[in-house]
Amino acid sequence: MAKKDPSELSVEERLKTLYQLQTALSAIDEKRALRGELPLEVQDLEDEIEGLTTRVDKIAADIADYQRAISQKKGEIADAEASVERYKAQLNEVKNNREYDTLSKEIEFQTLEIELCNKKIREANNKIADKEQEKANSEALIAERQGDLDVKKNELEEIMEETRVEEEKLKETVKTLEAKIEGRLLTSFKRIRKNARNGLGIVYVQRDACGGCFNKIPPQRQLDIKMHKKIIVCEYCGRIMIDPELAGVKIEKPAAAADEKKRGAKRAIRKSSGTSTSSASSKKAADANDMA
Repeated sequence: MAKKDPSELSVEERLKTLYQLQTALSAIDEKRALRGELPLEVQDLEDEIEGLTTRVDKIAADIADYQRAISQKKGEIADAEASVERYKAQLNEVKNNREYDTLSKEIEFQTLEIELCNKKIREANNKIADKEQEKANSEALIAERQGDLDVKKNELEEIMEETRVEEEKLKETVKTLEAKIEGRLLTSFKRIRKNARNGLGIVYVQRDACGGCFNKIPPQRQLDIKMHKKIIVCEYCGRIMIDPELAGVKIEKPAAAADEKKRGAKRAIRKSSGTSTSSASSKKAADANDMA
């Protein structure tokens, strides 16, 4: 049998298919709701661990830079010490005060350079110690967060495993139903559903009101919905409207007879009360006449 083109479906068939699609999608939403905030918590933990790992890598790079700087300063100290030894040896061979003063200043300069390099090395070592502590704290935090992540992932996996088979079946149903719906109508439905807070793109009439936003629907519009001649949307929330009967939903009608019976009982009570009062008044009047 040839597959029916979606554009050839009647309005009634389109509405029924849309409602079936909504039912399947709502069932999927319920399955996902069972996961609660776990997916978001897992994502947050993964992002935090990634950020902490990046921080540890940055700290390690800073430590390596400080260590290279220390090695460089140690090399400069060795060069300065060699220069000092050379200048001291030259002091024994000076021929005048000018050469002596020049060599003395060079020795003093190199000595200051050595002291400055030692100071830089101490500062670098202090920074390395701070960075090592920061790195250790970050690594401990990563281990803690990784433990939390493993627990959350296991919980999420258990929940997903319980609903995986049913959810896959529902997804297949959704694909089958979507293939039956005209592309433009399906796009509109998905847009409405995306903007709807409860994920409902098509709703049925409940107690003369929209089943999505619960605003009253005029009688004429309700009649148009029951006729299934065209696709009608709620003028307040924009959701597609469907007749409950077409959707296969049984709506309990208000017990009008019971209400009327209650009202009749109230009227009878009031009437009985009024009759009793009238009888009492007549008796009082009769007693008064007898006394007269």
